[in-house]
Amino acid sequence: MTTTYALHLLAADDKPLSSAGNGQLIAAALLGIATVVVLIVWAKFHPFIGLILGTAVLGAVAAVAPGDIVTSFVDGLGSTFGAVGLLIALGAMLGKLLADSGGANQIVDSIIARVGPKTLPWAMALIAAIIGLPMFFEIGVVILVPIILLVARETGVSLMKVGIPALAGLSILHGLVPPHPGPETAISLLHAPLSYTLIFGLIIAVPTLILAGPLLAPLMDRLVPVHVGADGNARSGVAADQ
Repeated sequence: MTTTYALHLLAADDKPLSSAGNGQLIAAALLGIATVVVLIVWAKFHPFIGLILGTAVLGAVAAVAPGDIVTSFVDGLGSTFGAVGLLIALGAMLGKLLADSGGANQIVDSIIARVGPKTLPWAMALIAAIIGLPMFFEIGVVILVPIILLVARETGVSLMKVGIPALAGLSILHGLVPPHPGPETAISLLHAPLSYTLIFGLIIAVPTLILAGPLLAPLMDRLVPVHVGADGNARSGVAADQ
């Protein structure tokens, strides 16, 4: 017996927005993502504008009516802010308190005292993974960003060499390991055992973190060399002591 799965674009009331085939929907998703990346990275659009235009491209390629594109975007934006907006706000407050109270400096001093420049990317990946295991990605980013900037400034290490491993640790744990929303949704849809999902998620997460974090960071540093100056601002190709 074979099972066929169909992809659908759904409105808030679970009614299909498009009757396009699976291939067209996949192409729409890929083009929408590509549009967002190109507009933000290359054209330097504001991320919010890039997301709006990327949504428009996705809907147009998927043959969704213009009015339904707008309605779906507004509904999705509202539900997303309703779900994580409070968490992001509280996380921003916690991150600000951590920076202003000197707690971030204490954390950075402890990290620097225990690891050298060569092992610093691995330490940042491990710290981010530990933080990311129980914490939402958005909150982890807000808390870690001040620490990443301080570590890069105090050690003179490229921002990419500490930032990429930290973000990899957060994002990989968020995407592969329960109790984060993605794995929990997969468990619910596929009726998978939580214990197996956790075990295999960690088995996949560890090598993925190594590849996408400490091993990828030197390559990204060569492509996008960024250092943090004494004033705390990031500058492309400028060493931290300049």
